[in-house]
Amino acid sequence: MNIALIKQYHENMPKRQARQLALACLERFGLGSIALRRNPALGTEERFCVMLLRAAMVKDAMILIDQPFQMLPHLKDGRFIMDALKKIDDLFVSCHIFDYRWMEEKYGEL
Repeated sequence: MNIALIKQYHENMPKRQARQLALACLERFGLGSIALRRNPALGTEERFCVMLLRAAMVKDAMILIDQPFQMLPHLKDGRFIMDALKKIDDLFVSCHIFDYRWMEEKYGEL
């Protein structure tokens, strides 16, 4: 539930409201069931989505993703990353992905 903490501390949102918002955001990914899990109990995709949500909880969020395939090395391409971003695209102003040029093929047409 540390996703909720961002809204609580940055916007003084009441705890209950912040938790409901965080849960609703997790549900966008179909991950409502992980709301009370700690970081070590998450899979790599779950952890990536939680990190995205935490970044997006700040007002006028500008997300920077640095070498996402370091965290998700088993992915063959960037579809999972792009799909995750589309699910929360109303929560951030911009997103920039930085990676090495030799990783360009993983992003393909995306």
